[in-house]
Amino acid sequence: MRKGDKAVNAYLLVHSEPLDIHVNIAEGKTGDSPANPKQPNYMASVGKLFTSTLISTLYEEGKLSFEDRIGKYLDDDILDGLHVYKGHDYTNEIRIKNLLNHTSGLPDAFWHLLQELLENPELRVSPRKAIEWGKENRKPHFPPGKKFNYTDTNYYLLGFIVEEITGMPFHEALKERIFEPLNMKHSYMLHASEPIEDPGFPIADFYHEGEKMNDLEFFQDPEGYAGIDYAGGGVVAPMEDLLKFMKSLANHEIIKEETLETMMEDKARFGFGIDYGYGIWMLKKIPLLMPEKFESWGVVGATGAFMFYHPKTDSYIIGNFNDTYFERKGVRFMMKVIKRLTSFSS
Repeated sequence: MRKGDKAVNAYLLVHSEPLDIHVNIAEGKTGDSPANPKQPNYMASVGKLFTSTLISTLYEEGKLSFEDRIGKYLDDDILDGLHVYKGHDYTNEIRIKNLLNHTSGLPDAFWHLLQELLENPELRVSPRKAIEWGKENRKPHFPPGKKFNYTDTNYYLLGFIVEEITGMPFHEALKERIFEPLNMKHSYMLHASEPIEDPGFPIADFYHEGEKMNDLEFFQDPEGYAGIDYAGGGVVAPMEDLLKFMKSLANHEIIKEETLETMMEDKARFGFGIDYGYGIWMLKKIPLLMPEKFESWGVVGATGAFMFYHPKTDSYIIGNFNDTYFERKGVRFMMKVIKRLTSFSS
């Protein structure tokens, strides 16, 4: 870590078979112990790619269509007044694909509710309560399908759809459909499930505005921090488990190639040089500004977490700075790793 950085710990895995590279390292500390590469990391919104993949497995089994209206799967309490924009109720026009690529127009509640939890640790929140809070305190941004607005609300709703179709809690569906088939035995959902096998290390400490979140009372409660995370980013996993997941996607093992293509092709513009598909960030070429060598896809989390595949070098770059201060810096660091990898392959 560079002088002046605020990270207490940092984790990085780089894997490329063509370049004969496999590096899994950790720096800093968790509690009083040195950071260990085998430690599970809370990956924040990196979990959204797990959710979209889980939805895609249901799509491949014919249990849903990306074009389905969400009213087919969600109860009236959730749907009532969910999307009222300029006096018109667009709720019944929201489709599953609009949740996946953040084009529903729905507002976000995550960061506001996190601040409320920090100010009032006795507050208890569930994903349903977060949605109700959004209805009462935030307005939709646009009709479904018109623009892009990143919001965890979309992924809460996807979690409910998974539960409705599978008949099991979201964390159990995630374990049964992804963790177990891929032998991700040290992975779990934050305060919702246990890993298949004890990893032998505690979850890495992570921070928000200088506060170690692990120590806060509401962080330990399923209806505290985990209640506003849920299907929007509750995955906890060591780097090696995350590599298994990304390799399964890139090699079309967990879902078919044509399904992954749909997840990437039905996209919206996220930001400069970035498109967003179904839970997938795609870094794209921009003449004179973003060289082709940086083209890659993956997902980013607010804790400075990143999990990307770089097709040109057939490389996987996965890491975490475990601090929301590094949300953007994590992506820039990942791009520096890509730059180094392309220098090896040229």
